[in-house]
Amino acid sequence: MNRKIMVALVGLLSLGGYTTNAAAQSQARADIKNAEGKSVGSAGLRETQDGVLITVNVTGVPQGLHAVHIHAVGKCEGPAFTSAGGHFNPLNKKHGLKSADGPHAGDLPDMYVNKDGVGRYEALMESITLGSGETSVFDADGSAIVIHASADDNMTDPSGNSGDRIACGVITRAAAKTK
Repeated sequence: MNRKIMVALVGLLSLGGYTTNAAAQSQARADIKNAEGKSVGSAGLRETQDGVLITVNVTGVPQGLHAVHIHAVGKCEGPAFTSAGGHFNPLNKKHGLKSADGPHAGDLPDMYVNKDGVGRYEALMESITLGSGETSVFDADGSAIVIHASADDNMTDPSGNSGDRIACGVITRAAAKTK
């Protein structure tokens, strides 16, 4: 293989967060359930050199834009999921990706769900970690991923007028995949 092409390929792989020691990457997951306790999807979280890559796949969720947040407590008791607490906010910032005094570490972009109730979502977040430290989602009481009924206005404190919590999944550690 041409050396320039090989170097470019290795560079592309490193952009995706791959390292030569794949086992060193922290990974997590969440099984997402609706208010009735039915599984509606899952989330995968993977630490990369650029932040935590969050991937969410859902089915059976109402069509439209939905706010997705990481909440401060790893507890998902339906039907309202208030047990998950407020947004994950270890640095005490204001809510919203557009806020001059924000955002919360758990503020994420909205997810679109199509007319068939299917949504696939990816976001790369520098505001959280799966390792140790004050922005770790694995603090003393854990964290959860919550899907809301409406889109986030990205400004209104504390929750962006994103409506009811319609699905929730506790974030748990996952074994790192090896190549």
